Amino acid sequence: MFRPRPSVRRQTYVLVYALIAIFMVLAHGPILDAPFYWDETGQFIPASLDLYRTGTVIPHSTLPNVHPPGVMAYLAAFWHVFGFSIPGTRVAMLLLASLGALFTFLLAIELSRDAPGAPALTALALLCVSPLFFAQSMLAQLDMPAMCFAILALLLFLQDRFRASALACVGLVLAKETGVVAVALFGLWLIAEKRFRQATWYALPVAALALWLLALKVGTGHWMGNAEFTRYNLSYPLNPGRLGVALVRRLYYLFISSGHIIGTAALIWAWRRLPLLRNRPWRVAAAFVAVNTVTVSALGGAVLERYLLPVLPVIYIAFAIALRALLPKPRKWAGPALMACLVAASFINPIYPFPYENNLAFLSFVDLERKAAASIQSRPGIVATTFPMSNALLHPEFGYVDVPRQVVELKSFHRSEVTRLGEQRPDMMLVYDTEWDPLHLLGSAPSQWLLHTFYNFERQLTPEEVASALSMQVVRTWNSQGLKMTLLIRDGVPAFRVSALSKGM
Repeated sequence: MFRPRPSVRRQTYVLVYALIAIFMVLAHGPILDAPFYWDETGQFIPASLDLYRTGTVIPHSTLPNVHPPGVMAYLAAFWHVFGFSIPGTRVAMLLLASLGALFTFLLAIELSRDAPGAPALTALALLCVSPLFFAQSMLAQLDMPAMCFAILALLLFLQDRFRASALACVGLVLAKETGVVAVALFGLWLIAEKRFRQATWYALPVAALALWLLALKVGTGHWMGNAEFTRYNLSYPLNPGRLGVALVRRLYYLFISSGHIIGTAALIWAWRRLPLLRNRPWRVAAAFVAVNTVTVSALGGAVLERYLLPVLPVIYIAFAIALRALLPKPRKWAGPALMACLVAASFINPIYPFPYENNLAFLSFVDLERKAAASIQSRPGIVATTFPMSNALLHPEFGYVDVPRQVVELKSFHRSEVTRLGEQRPDMMLVYDTEWDPLHLLGSAPSQWLLHTFYNFERQLTPEEVASALSMQVVRTWNSQGLKMTLLIRDGVPAFRVSALSKGM
């Protein structure tokens, strides 16, 4: 039911947005020149550059896939105005992230009516310091922009502004295709409430996504862009074992990790004490979290935590309301404790394997890439390594080398791949850990059985094992916050070349 809302001047929204944007840019200021990272170099920056340089929405310098061109079009437009640069790209993404933070603040106001205290400010603060959002807010990937449009669409839906919500959903599905599940939720919710005319607005984003899929089919001959992407992200995750593990990982990240367990405990305590957590807006919000969480558990072979970004603001709003409802003594420490855990989680890695992009560990990996690339970029010879280091050496625009290197790319550092490389006899090789595993959990017998059974996992060779297999020698190892990258040189290289490589490292 529509409820009157106090009018807010546009200047107020602009001022709040400006304050958030200033904070975000200043907080990321020291790292705005960080070279592009992992999937940025593999998909999103090449696709954006194709659109920027040639005007084609279907990329040709990387494999096309089902991801819509919305974010790539935004970056291409930004570069046309301000020119292509890495810091400029970071700022462009931070401006979008600031919009997402503003929408989170407004959604928190909408969902916290009659709640004690000022939970909207708390929710905004929790989001801005959370490790996943802080890291992703500067990366040129799809999930933070999808969060921006998803939260706006949910806010407008709860305000009964269905046409505007549907238009926000158009932006959502053109940012990331999985946003269509939110579209389905909103449309079906209105149908269940017998508001059929309003539900028809949500056909617009479905039509927009269908047009993109049709363009992919015409341009590539495949509805999803390529068959391998479809297999890995649609059929591969649906194995019951993999699906169960993915869902457990999702629930763990949302409700336990990074100090979230504090907010979850507060939420459980407040559930029966705050009727507003069971009203229609919160039922819609809870359904929004549920359908998105199940969807990204069932789709996407990589099981990356960044896929959860669209639901993270709702989780933090719920935590903020629950924290304000606590008794005075626990309220005094629970909120600051959660905030402190989130800040610490940006700098302290968990003891179990995780994607580096979940916090600032991605900067440590980028630092290793940059040091290794700088050390070998002027040295003659062929370099062997895997993605993403291979892309870093091949493309100067990614921020690692001045000129492209001749690279032999391996799929992995598994024994079968390394053995095949022996025939090509590269002059140098860069070996690094693709997984964070300080306690060697992946090497334990239960983990080996689980990973081999459900994921066909194979242990990668150590640098020393690679050197032995290829008759190479280890000449340098770089370390950064527990991550390492090792340079190997082929045996028989004249001594002056080895000393030249070692000099100044």
